[in-house]
Amino acid sequence: MARRQPIFYGGQAVIEGVMIRGPRSVAVACRRPDGDISLRTETVAGFYSQRLRRIPLLRGIVVLWETLALGMRALVFSSNVQLGQEGEEISPWAIWGTVLAALAFVAALFFAGPVLLAGWLENALGDSIAVVVIEGLVRLALLLAYIDLIGLLPDIRRVYAYHGAEHKAINTLEAGDPLEVAAVQRHSTAHVRCGTSFLLTVVMISVVVFVALGTPDLWLRVVSRIALIPALAALAYEVIRLGGAFHHNPLVRTLMWPNLALQALTTRQPDDAQVEVALRALKEAMAMEERGAEGSGPVEGVFRAPFEG
Repeated sequence: MARRQPIFYGGQAVIEGVMIRGPRSVAVACRRPDGDISLRTETVAGFYSQRLRRIPLLRGIVVLWETLALGMRALVFSSNVQLGQEGEEISPWAIWGTVLAALAFVAALFFAGPVLLAGWLENALGDSIAVVVIEGLVRLALLLAYIDLIGLLPDIRRVYAYHGAEHKAINTLEAGDPLEVAAVQRHSTAHVRCGTSFLLTVVMISVVVFVALGTPDLWLRVVSRIALIPALAALAYEVIRLGGAFHHNPLVRTLMWPNLALQALTTRQPDDAQVEVALRALKEAMAMEERGAEGSGPVEGVFRAPFEG
């Protein structure tokens, strides 16, 4: 009998909740203002299917787009839960428009911006490698400052706590421990496959790639930085995937340490109620995978608190 392949789960924090993504399923659990837990589940296929996710390099681009598109739907659902407007759906055009706006923001702030800032120093330094390295440092500083500053907002701090709950729940599953609140709380808020790690890896890889490209005219540098975002995402995903596969190796853990350390900015220690929400999402995603993720449309429901299943 063929050995069953393990299922890897990922996810993200949303407003008062957690989204968990399996190979064929998405489950979003959110705490309602009345204390109950709202749940939204759907099957993913087509562009997000397993076939595309098995192709090296291409799968990194798929994951990037998936994170934006599926994550946006999860955020809209979680926002509706807090406003008491569950059941309302956002149009596909609105989702794609928001995703494209988010990509434009990232491209302008974290890619075009550092090129223009570093370009001012080019005549003074006269060293193309130094200019590109400074560009990378500016990009890293902007990323760290952005993550840290938005973390000062009370609502974002709660999102960061749910981010910690998501990591703890997945760490518990992968360690083979019981999926119970007490067991989950014993685990770390850091995880090797975190999206924060992905962002830092993109920044580090960009330095190597952009040094190799040299310093053509400034306008061409700006265009190339933006055009290469998908390629950088693809490379970063492969690095994160490789690190996750060998994360028990001491050398790999040492190399991955900066990624794990950065997660201290994007996670907080969750309380038991937040862990309970993360477990609701994880268990539902697992149940869908066991059932073969039948169905295709979104399904919503409410679970009375506290959830003990």
